[in-house]
Amino acid sequence: QVQLVESGGGLVQPGGSLTLSCTPSGIVVGITAAAWYRQAPGARREQVAFAAESNFTNYADSVKGRFTISRDTAKNTAYLQMNNLQPADTAVYYCNIGVKVMSGSRSRVEDGWGQGTQVTVSS
Repeated sequence: QVQLVESGGGLVQPGGSLTLSCTPSGIVVGITAAAWYRQAPGARREQVAFAAESNFTNYADSVKGRFTISRDTAKNTAYLQMNNLQPADTAVYYCNIGVKVMSGSRSRVEDGWGQGTQVTVSS
């Protein structure tokens, strides 16, 4: 199964910004859709942002206007730009990308997940 490597989490003060990135490890052909999820302690995992291969994007109401998802298909990397972070955004963030890999002479898409990166918003 394809593994994704996440980076960019950390501790930030309220009103601050962070950018998360996510890229497959190993050799891949390309990426398709991408999404970011988060899970706070004691809460269910929720999707916060989605980007289709067509570049259509969708956001949870709680992050609209503050978070931006993007995909760089040349780098096979997905990003989540997070601005005006608030304590309620504190969670472990996970990326999910459709990754194209070779299977014999054909390519197929595998569902990849990142290991999670902690984002803590606190003064």
